[in-house]
Amino acid sequence: MTSSKEKTPFADSVAVVGMGCRFPGGAVGVGAFWDLLVAGRSGVVEVPADRWDVDGFFDLDPNAAGRSYSRHGGFVTGVREFDAGLFGVGSEEAPGVDPQHRFVLEVAWEALEHAGIAPDSLRGSRTGVFVGMGGSDFERLRLSAGDVSAVDGYFATGSAQNMAANRLSFVLGFEGPSLVVDTACSSSLVALHLACQALRSGECDTALVAGVNLMLSPSTTIALSQGRFLSPEGRCRTFDAAADGYVRGEGCGVVVLRHAEAAREAGQRIWAVVKGSATNQDGRSNGLTAPRGSAQEDVIRRALAAGRVAPADVGYVEAHGTGTALGDPIEVRALAAVLGEGRADAGTGPVALGSVKTNIG
Repeated sequence: MTSSKEKTPFADSVAVVGMGCRFPGGAVGVGAFWDLLVAGRSGVVEVPADRWDVDGFFDLDPNAAGRSYSRHGGFVTGVREFDAGLFGVGSEEAPGVDPQHRFVLEVAWEALEHAGIAPDSLRGSRTGVFVGMGGSDFERLRLSAGDVSAVDGYFATGSAQNMAANRLSFVLGFEGPSLVVDTACSSSLVALHLACQALRSGECDTALVAGVNLMLSPSTTIALSQGRFLSPEGRCRTFDAAADGYVRGEGCGVVVLRHAEAAREAGQRIWAVVKGSATNQDGRSNGLTAPRGSAQEDVIRRALAAGRVAPADVGYVEAHGTGTALGDPIEVRALAAVLGEGRADAGTGPVALGSVKTNIG
């Protein structure tokens, strides 16, 4: 006897029903982002004058203390803009709210509208918020000022990372899980993984997943320069023999998720389907920041198994694509080891690889 769940192709799948973004190159909204990618444009520019003095912190010598050999990044506009009134944030509180939190509020609102969902219609619902965010330049800048007289009653809620999710849940009255994930480069993907688990387990009926990063201080760029992670030329040459590092980028992206079967029954437009996901850690590799091929193979296999997808059925991979001589070969070899299995027998074509880092940092 076959269960109804087994008959339904969407039984364990999660649907993307709405999207919003603010990315470099003027990519405000998914349509503009798609146009940037199709046209092959780059969102990488020199560090804007309103972020930090690029000349004052620049030095071609990678060993120069307190300096960076990188002059470029993928930057967005409107960091100082905020429709505080729309979200019930008062004029005294607004200046102390981390711009990353502001971006999550605004782009989440846009993503819900893109999904055809009135943002205020989910009050009291089991809607979850899962935000990937790796630190805060805003908080570092406020603390480095050293003027404790500037610390007011809004300092903690304005700077705390957890508030990137909790403020959104508060403003729109969501009562599902609300949390911030920091796993460095994979933060937004791990947030997506946790959101899918929450939807499948019934912890929430709808989930908003965000990834956000803003570069407001030169400190991280300097640190990454000292570690030789960044491209001196400001170009991320993913999978290229001339790859010499990556380019830092910023922005905010939000997707609205629902259980695919529920979205289909409600007649919602489904933009993409998440069939399976997995997470792991490299464990004891050659260094704290060094990837390990066998661990990458393992997580790819487990994600495919979770989604009941055969390796030979994969036609495209959006790769991490660090643009480094260390990371790229390990990633490509891991993908080839797994996705090459059964491919010749299945008669499928090659797998296309890409990385959006080549466009926006």
